[in-house]
Amino acid sequence: MIDKTIDLIDTFYNKEKDHQSNSTSHQIIRKSPKAKYQIFDESEFAHGREILGDLIVHGMFASGGTDIDWLIEHNGSFIILEFKGFHNDKINIPKGQMIAYEKLHVKLNQITKCYLYIVGCDDIDFSNPDAMVWIFEMKQWKTGAIPKNISDIYGEDSGKQKKFIVYREYMEEISIEKLREMIDSHWKEFEKIIP
Repeated sequence: MIDKTIDLIDTFYNKEKDHQSNSTSHQIIRKSPKAKYQIFDESEFAHGREILGDLIVHGMFASGGTDIDWLIEHNGSFIILEFKGFHNDKINIPKGQMIAYEKLHVKLNQITKCYLYIVGCDDIDFSNPDAMVWIFEMKQWKTGAIPKNISDIYGEDSGKQKKFIVYREYMEEISIEKLREMIDSHWKEFEKIIP
């Protein structure tokens, strides 16, 4: 039986097929500096996001909205990455987004495996394997290893907060290459899961 499903990512991104045999999949190979997925048509990608912005309009009760930056699925298990930029050594995470991530993490881990990482970064080049990012996993958030600040502990007045403030000093600093290795280690873990 031929699988006629179309990979949605391959539809939106120009993906080069990797034709390696299973016998070479256990070799350790330095990752290519070339991105595995590239935006095929940047203007079309931006246009699609712009169109969605017109869904919620003035006069509606609903407001706000966010997205998931990166969701990886393999054998029914998930790796979710949310990227936030640092400003004065802190990242801001909207409360609604974090509540959604907490609940999603709980539900997915009840029936499968899910790793959910918040990744803080400066203006970096992700193609540089030595560039640094700062991360924490949702389990650290739930156990209180990451303080759940809603006001700036350093006294910076930011008014009424509908967001959590997370400081760089509470996050783990790792290189892009280590982040890639971590993602691949989860992928290999998911290989052992029978869907």
